[in-house]
Amino acid sequence: MSKIPEIFGSFVFNESVMKDRLPKDIYKELKKTRDEGIPLDAQVANVVANAMKNWAIEKGATHFTHWFQPMTGITAGKHDGFISPTGDGKVIMEFSGKELIQGEPDASSFPNGGIRATFEARGYTAWDPTSDAFIRDGSLYIPTVFCSYGGEALDKKAPLLRSVSALNKQVIRVLKLFGHNDVKSTTVTVGPEQEYFLVPEEKFLQREDLVYTGRTLFGAKPPKGQELDDHYFGELKATVGDFMKEMDEELWKLGVLSKTKHNEVAPAQHEMAPIFTHCSQATDQNQLTMEVMKKVAARHGLTCLLHEKPFARINGSGKHNNYSISTDTGMNLLDPGDSPTENAQFLLFLTAIIKAVDEHQDLLRIAVADAGNDHRLGGNEAPPAIVSIFIGEELENILNAIEDGTEYKAKGRRFVKIGADILPSIRKDSTDRNRTSPMAFTGNKFEFRMQGSSSSIACINIMLNTIIADALAGFADELEKADNLPDALTDLIRKTLKEHKRIVFNGNNYSAEWVEEAERRGLLNLKSTPEALAYYPRKENIELFERQGVLTETELKSRYEIILEKYIKQVHIEALTMLEMIHKDILPAVSSYTGDLSAQAINKKNLGIDCALEKAQIEKLSALSVKLFEATDSLQKAVDHKEESDDFLKEARYYREEVLSRMEAAREIADEMELLVGRTYWPFPTYGELLFGVK
Repeated sequence: MSKIPEIFGSFVFNESVMKDRLPKDIYKELKKTRDEGIPLDAQVANVVANAMKNWAIEKGATHFTHWFQPMTGITAGKHDGFISPTGDGKVIMEFSGKELIQGEPDASSFPNGGIRATFEARGYTAWDPTSDAFIRDGSLYIPTVFCSYGGEALDKKAPLLRSVSALNKQVIRVLKLFGHNDVKSTTVTVGPEQEYFLVPEEKFLQREDLVYTGRTLFGAKPPKGQELDDHYFGELKATVGDFMKEMDEELWKLGVLSKTKHNEVAPAQHEMAPIFTHCSQATDQNQLTMEVMKKVAARHGLTCLLHEKPFARINGSGKHNNYSISTDTGMNLLDPGDSPTENAQFLLFLTAIIKAVDEHQDLLRIAVADAGNDHRLGGNEAPPAIVSIFIGEELENILNAIEDGTEYKAKGRRFVKIGADILPSIRKDSTDRNRTSPMAFTGNKFEFRMQGSSSSIACINIMLNTIIADALAGFADELEKADNLPDALTDLIRKTLKEHKRIVFNGNNYSAEWVEEAERRGLLNLKSTPEALAYYPRKENIELFERQGVLTETELKSRYEIILEKYIKQVHIEALTMLEMIHKDILPAVSSYTGDLSAQAINKKNLGIDCALEKAQIEKLSALSVKLFEATDSLQKAVDHKEESDDFLKEARYYREEVLSRMEAAREIADEMELLVGRTYWPFPTYGELLFGVK
């Protein structure tokens, strides 16, 4: 694969291309904009736009689009051609600096949480120069932010960039206290691991629930699932291997550092992990990754499922957000070094994160709240809805020693001896990994594991950046006034740990004992989206986001309404799909099967043959049919009789408590029926056919 260096980034207008195609003075100005946030001059923008257009046309592009990330959770953009009439029946290819910097989509057609009325349609997209433009399907994609006519953010990208700026400001304040006056900027680096399922497209299209909702609303557990642990890291099936090969190549062309691929725990489940990059770019690239996965899968006769829980009773899919902070001078601020006891700077940043997570558990839970992820959290594949931090034994002992005012004696580097002379000793890390923790320290970064597989990583990184920035701001305020910095630093860390150490838990987050222990500690356990969202518009949260300049009160409350409204609509669609499948597919199939059993029983009886088996099956299925019909009727009434209300939280709670519970009751009956009905009668592909159907 020597061609990888040649194809990597070949469809990206990256710094290498900029440097090659832009005049030196223009490149320097653009670099200042990208690195330091200095506004771009209109004349410079015109030169950049022309170079970008020429490069794109050479690559086969005919259109350009302002590509943005509205609150729908997916990406959007309208495509305009480069063509412009010359007046003599011909055209030229044009693209101005104004077109590069600003676009105007319809702001009333996207979720806005009441910020815009239906008749108020004007909105703006503005170029995000920190993220590279790229080419897909004959169009030049320009990453942008999306805002209303009044300037309110209507997307996930603008608040993300604001949060990065807020964190950068506070990190630099703290670093100056440690003498790092050479640091001009900091970067949040993120590496999102992406889990997904691949199922045969033919089978997918026969499942109305998968097509409409992304998850199976029915499905009995197959004889074999993930019990044998034989899929994780196992050999790739031929079709899956071909898919992954093409996926990598397509992502590499787009500059995505796709690095790792493997089978996950559940059958038909897989994972892709990229190399870290800066937060804004990583967010764009993860959205691209999900889109590319779906397109490439279709070319291989597959469907890529990104829902958090497409199959009940087996593992769902997450998106592990690996998070760190680094400086333009090359420091990773979450690297403890060889002697973390002597690394006061690292210990201060670690303590700030502990404080931030403890004080804002609600916001981290809100960042991953949606109807799909509610089904996944708390299962054996995901942390519970209780937010906690894993830091490992060594760091916990160091922090305990600081808190107690005692000396910590480092154990030094240790090695694992495997026992065979021919094998080398393996250097042992300072701490084990904890795959059950919502937020685990893994050596020089935190791995946030609560994120659902289909959602944008912008949300969790907005929350992390903002709450850490706020904690650091408080630390800087206190330390900047100190007469004796070392003593003030020790006192600050000690005081903070005493107040917030309850959030640190190194044990098994899956255990029932931890749920009880977390309650004793006073930690939140927000099991559903409606429970979590009730905390969002609290006065403390509004003040936090306004203090850090990330969200206004109007923007926060609009997001609160958008997430709740999306939850309501998702569950409503699922309920309607379930009702349709029961009435049009399941009950007719069972009726047909019992009818044939009845005819068979009559024939046996006429021949003097015992038909007790058929009678028993008919009686059982008939009883289940009545129960399913009654459960369906109850579900229909719950859907029909919901109260119309402007209170989205009240309505979301209704769907959670009344509609979802009835859906689960109906499913339980239908899944029992599936195991009793003849294979040829059941109206859609079973779990076994979906999970084991890829060759």
